[in-house]
Amino acid sequence: MDNLLINYIKLLRPIPDDDGKIIAGHFTHKAFREGEFLIQPNKIAREMFFVTNGVIRIGSINDKGIELTHYFYNEKRFVSIIQSFNDEIPTAAFIQAVCNAEVLSIAKSKLLDLYKELPYMKDLIEQQNQLHMIEKVNTRNSYLGEEAETRYKLFVTQYPDIAPRVPLKDIASYLGITQQSLSRIRKNMR
Repeated sequence: MDNLLINYIKLLRPIPDDDGKIIAGHFTHKAFREGEFLIQPNKIAREMFFVTNGVIRIGSINDKGIELTHYFYNEKRFVSIIQSFNDEIPTAAFIQAVCNAEVLSIAKSKLLDLYKELPYMKDLIEQQNQLHMIEKVNTRNSYLGEEAETRYKLFVTQYPDIAPRVPLKDIASYLGITQQSLSRIRKNMR
């Protein structure tokens, strides 16, 4: 688990082996079953996660009580609800495992300690979070104005490693269509 994180960081910049040990020592391995929450709605996001296996989603519940999926994150991604994490305020959003998942978790206090020990980690993690958010916004923007079938085809093309591991209800929610419509689209594509 730690090796995946360290190897990922080494792809972004060279680091000494001792730094790898320091980084790994700040993270804790956690496993979640499908449907379990990493961060509950209306709570403060006190941890940041690095996904090592599985898929997790950020979502929320609208005024009508309907679950909405905002983003999916798979392996080699840092994820948290950044505003809540940074400002220590409750968030309406949640983070949930959409299939069995394993993550490396770091509490904010430990992350700040890591930044003090290895200052380059702050820029590295913030840059990765920013790049992933830009990727997510660009992906969502590509769906604007498209028919439901086209949005689904784009999703499968853009996320071929996520699509087969995620329940249809979550994909439908992400695409802004009903599960029944998505089932019909998939049937017509066969």
